[in-house]
Amino acid sequence: MVEYGNGIGQGPAGQTGPGGGGGDLGAELMRVATNAVDDVARLPTEQLVLLAVAVILIGLFVLKRAL
Repeated sequence: MVEYGNGIGQGPAGQTGPGGGGGDLGAELMRVATNAVDDVARLPTEQLVLLAVAVILIGLFVLKRAL
């Protein structure tokens, strides 16, 4: 179906290997963001608290350096 624009996205005979084809950057970024949210959602409460404290301290450090 090359004449309909599907030749690059589907590869030869509709088969593509890992990383093959004309992947959509937006879809890939959305997949990465969704996986990150899922990973954080699975963390135990103690690790979530430590992560929040670390993010706040890093943010304060960056603000201190920027100002």
